[in-house]
Amino acid sequence: MNESRPATRAGAVAASRTDYASSGHLKAEVRGLNFFYGQRHALKNVELPIPERTVTALIGPSGCGKSTLLRCFNRMHDLYPGNRYEGEIVLQPSGVNILSPAVDPMEMRLRTGMVFQKPNPFPKSIYENVAYGLRLRFVNKRSLLEERVEAALRSAALWDEVKDRLHQSAFKLSGGQQQRLCVARALATGPEILLLDEPTSALDPIATSRIEDMIFTLKEQVTILMVTHNMEQAARVADFTAFMYLGELVERGATSQFFQNPQNELTEKYLTGSFG
Repeated sequence: MNESRPATRAGAVAASRTDYASSGHLKAEVRGLNFFYGQRHALKNVELPIPERTVTALIGPSGCGKSTLLRCFNRMHDLYPGNRYEGEIVLQPSGVNILSPAVDPMEMRLRTGMVFQKPNPFPKSIYENVAYGLRLRFVNKRSLLEERVEAALRSAALWDEVKDRLHQSAFKLSGGQQQRLCVARALATGPEILLLDEPTSALDPIATSRIEDMIFTLKEQVTILMVTHNMEQAARVADFTAFMYLGELVERGATSQFFQNPQNELTEKYLTGSFG
């Protein structure tokens, strides 16, 4: 494919990073993952290494399994009867299989923070939204709570905008601020992986740009797996990109190479708009 693709932001993906093996340590590995909604086979033998402290973007048409895969990481599917996993999602370096029946789903939700498509702050103050997960972890000392809340809000690039109104309702924030608050809430418990499910789809361009800048900075402290329908966004913020279709992971690779020289015909058709 000869046409050029958008470059990654600020040259984040070096030309030498041509494959996953060159990216250093892995934070997680999806191994032979199958997922079933009742009788429907939604994910089919997915294999996906996720390098530590990078952004991996999942792209593909609606209904291809992107969000289904994302929600396997924090065991969201456990909330509904009839759903079933096969295979493993292994966190490194602990070697814990997220999908093991012996693993507490609530613990996994604290270790893999989730931010959804639309902002969903709790009906509480800004401060209590961020402190919520910490209290679940029995962090109740006031000075420690204040320290962790501030750190999370700073990481989400929100502290300077809310530091003088921490005890006001979160619903008084703008849509973009609410989404960054949800990111801060997810970060407060120190997750190993941050899961973002189309985090900017409900936001205006200015708020979207702020979220993307935040994502770009956040990967210095946490591994990020995100779903996006926006290929330009994936090209801007992701170190690695994976294309999914009909529940299968078709192709994955370093973002710069992925967009400029896809190896699979289905991937090329999707990227050039001739898909289907």
